[in-house]
Amino acid sequence: MSPLTIVVTAFAVALVVMSGTFMGGAVIVAVPVAIVLVAAVAFFDLMRKRNNARTIQSHQPDEDVEFTERDRRTLVSE
Repeated sequence: MSPLTIVVTAFAVALVVMSGTFMGGAVIVAVPVAIVLVAAVAFFDLMRKRNNARTIQSHQPDEDVEFTERDRRTLVSE
């Protein structure tokens, strides 16, 4: 997990614990806020991973492979 994910998750857990401690209207506020924060962090983490995957694919060579006659005979499906 990235450090940002850990911090936001800890903040969300702290909100839920605080709301349980005070037993007031904080539960109504803390739980949706915690859910929104976790969803936002998951979204940004997914975007970061998607960009990393795109970066890795861009480093692959686009060379055409030259097959010999022997290769062509073995690649033909019969």
